[in-house]
Amino acid sequence: MEINDLTPAERRVWEAFPRGDGVDFREHPEDSSVDGAGWGPDRTLRAEVLRAILLGAAPAVEGRVAGLKIKGARIVGKLDLRYAVVDHPIRMRDCWFERKPLLYGAQVKALVLGYSTLPGLTAATLRVDVVLRLSCCRISGPVRLQGAKISGGLFLQGAVIGPVAGEEADEPPLQLNHVEIGTDIIANDLTVHGQLRLNGAVVGGQVSLDNARLLAPGGIALHAETLSVGTDLRAHRLEARGMVNLTGARIPGQLNLARAVFANPGGTALRASSCTIGEVWLRGCDRIQGVVNLRRSHVDMLHIPTETWPDRIRIDGLTYRTLAPHLPAEERLPALEREESGYLPYAYEQLAAAYRTAGDEAAARTVMLAKLRRHRRTLPRHTRLWGLLQDATVGYGFRPLRAAGWLTALLLTGAVAFALQPPRPLKQGEAPDFNAVFYTIDLMLPIIGFGQEQAFAPSGWHQWLSYLLIVTGWILATTTAAGVSRSLRRQ
Repeated sequence: MEINDLTPAERRVWEAFPRGDGVDFREHPEDSSVDGAGWGPDRTLRAEVLRAILLGAAPAVEGRVAGLKIKGARIVGKLDLRYAVVDHPIRMRDCWFERKPLLYGAQVKALVLGYSTLPGLTAATLRVDVVLRLSCCRISGPVRLQGAKISGGLFLQGAVIGPVAGEEADEPPLQLNHVEIGTDIIANDLTVHGQLRLNGAVVGGQVSLDNARLLAPGGIALHAETLSVGTDLRAHRLEARGMVNLTGARIPGQLNLARAVFANPGGTALRASSCTIGEVWLRGCDRIQGVVNLRRSHVDMLHIPTETWPDRIRIDGLTYRTLAPHLPAEERLPALEREESGYLPYAYEQLAAAYRTAGDEAAARTVMLAKLRRHRRTLPRHTRLWGLLQDATVGYGFRPLRAAGWLTALLLTGAVAFALQPPRPLKQGEAPDFNAVFYTIDLMLPIIGFGQEQAFAPSGWHQWLSYLLIVTGWILATTTAAGVSRSLRRQ
């Protein structure tokens, strides 16, 4: 391309590029790229001219760092840099693009398109040495960055992507699957009308989605299977209309979803199964609309208030060390009733273990008692009697004072009854002095013998009372032994 073929606007860019100077076409700092379609020739640049500049048509000035630095331009035509190697930074802020830039397989130093308006971006397998900025962009078509490798960070804060229409309507608007990011993905206040796809992405630092809006009602709002993050995934006040899918994700720090909104009625709202996560925070969230699936995940700390759990959950195999906030067991137990698979012994064991880790042994016993009661409801009716007896007498061994209460009541009943009408001695002159209290103890406790039971024989209704004391004593002894045995096995 000859220099004489350039328009005055293009000439300004051509001359500024070798020195790395910026060219600002804006009439006012408040100019918005949304209005770029109506900009005149004095702000219009042909994409083929920019391509020629970037590929060496305007050589750098010795001692200066060349670079394309434009603000407020209207770019017409197709900026085709497929497979190109661009050794200079590209900074095109507040620009309006007639057609989507093509950077498939390209290698660039830095790419900054902040505050620009684009019909899409095709940059799969792009290589960026420094940073890729799409902050506050308005992009109506799909952003294809699959397999891109960015040594620095990816910035998407304030961007609005989609909704995608026409032939590309079935594509996810933001495609970041299998990207490799050296530092962070910063996407605070991002709005995506459709799916944000992060499957298989590897991020060296954190992913920040604070105040983001992912709007895919009835579909998948965030598809991030096997996502690997170096530190945290933050999504304070995230609004997710559709499923958030984090299956297999690896997040060593925090998955911070505080005050987020999850809405996928009739489907799965949050799926984080088979994940390994340091801390999961769901503090301050409204009640989740849809199923929560945390199956087979490993979490060091799970922070979720009881009112956040939805009507249906899937927690089979979920492992956590601590549970916050610390609440009475009676407030945590109803959530286990919502398990979609029904009774899960492991879920109760895990909750009890979390209470033991917190040093709340009383709450742990309450959970284990609830587990046995729930298990009893799963048994056939004719096999529940023994469980009912253990529950009523000693609370399956978790309420030992209850047995003492039964024994005290029976002891008083027997002692008073036999004191008022002592039984006759079996052998006159050989029986010891009758003692109503020790006689009652002899009847109730099969192991202890004070010589009273063998020396006296009750009659009438006292005989039936003695039978009742003997049977009750055996039941209390057996259920207490079963409870003690169960406690020893736990230890």
